[in-house]
Amino acid sequence: MTKATTAMKTSGSKEGEGADTPSQLIDARINELRDWRGEMLARVRTLIKQADPEVIEEWKWRGVPVWEHAGIICTGETYKNVVKMTFAKGASLEDPSGLFNSSLEGNTRRAIDIHEGDKIDEEALKALIRAAVALNMSGRATTTRSQKKPKSG
Repeated sequence: MTKATTAMKTSGSKEGEGADTPSQLIDARINELRDWRGEMLARVRTLIKQADPEVIEEWKWRGVPVWEHAGIICTGETYKNVVKMTFAKGASLEDPSGLFNSSLEGNTRRAIDIHEGDKIDEEALKALIRAAVALNMSGRATTTRSQKKPKSG
């Protein structure tokens, strides 16, 4: 484990003064990667911000960049051979361009695995991000009511 990784994990777990912001931690992750994965994570991040200028960046689960708006939109994990964008409610999203190519068997999440050399359909990805935000926003008002409502039957 590098010193940078240790510092990121330590500062990411601290609240209050002296802790790096989630955006700073994501910057550090991008810089730490020093290969196509860092470039791809940076590109994905830019597209997310273009699709939703009000997006909030978070740093969760000891080192995972997370983008939120009225709930989690997606995460941006980096592995040895892939950058994985996991959409928290992906199974509920229309994907007319067929971007989802991973985690297809679940009832909730869907993911996009991006490999070295892959081209991103930027407009389709931005549309998917906007759809995820719209889904989060639409569920916001009904979540509280539906959780308190007893099941009939």
